[in-house]
Amino acid sequence: MNEINAPFPEVVYEDNHLLAIAKPAGMLSQSDATGSTSALEALKEWLKKTREKKGNAYLGLVHRLDRPVCGVMVFAKTSKAASRLSDQFRRGTVEKIYEAVLENVPEEDEGVLEDYLLKLRQKKQVRVVHPNHPSSRKAVLEYSVTGVERDFSLVSVRLLTGRSHQIRVQMASRGWSILGDVKYGSRYVLDDRVIALRAARLSLSHPTRDERMILKTAAPSWWPWPPEKKYRRVKKIR
Repeated sequence: MNEINAPFPEVVYEDNHLLAIAKPAGMLSQSDATGSTSALEALKEWLKKTREKKGNAYLGLVHRLDRPVCGVMVFAKTSKAASRLSDQFRRGTVEKIYEAVLENVPEEDEGVLEDYLLKLRQKKQVRVVHPNHPSSRKAVLEYSVTGVERDFSLVSVRLLTGRSHQIRVQMASRGWSILGDVKYGSRYVLDDRVIALRAARLSLSHPTRDERMILKTAAPSWWPWPPEKKYRRVKKIR
């Protein structure tokens, strides 16, 4: 697989227990078989160098963002923080707000989408299946349309569950593929194979203080409506 060039992630918040970044689209959350640079490994090296730590710097991965997705991502700098943050994500007490540019415009300006999803591990894809499928998992999100331009729509999404590829699959199953998401039916390719989906905000409880935190990042410079030179139609294979 070709390497996707992605800048070093911007640090948006740091204390003794937390490290929050703006993960660039195109960067892995953690290393995989491609050998491409991941946010986790890059940040470990950064901590080691900038904090003059001897040996390997501890950094706990408590959630992930898909490679072509940009936005806020939080890591734990201590094992205590990793355990408590992981528990919040597992219990669903972390509020996750995303923004997406969709192809086509939903019929309703807002709504709740509820589906049952099946992960196809060999194909590295997810699909909507019948609720009675033995391996399916329930997926729920809320969306609201916040803008329309040409045949595209900008939506704000609040995830109520945290399934793999959830927003991408649930939107695409209704004919609203995320711009650039060729894996799930987009008619267009964006530069650098990114997709128009970003994690705009996370709200969570600090792992060691009685404090609710809101972590957010700025949108890409072209957001939300990419100039025509940034995307192109997918070529049909005959």
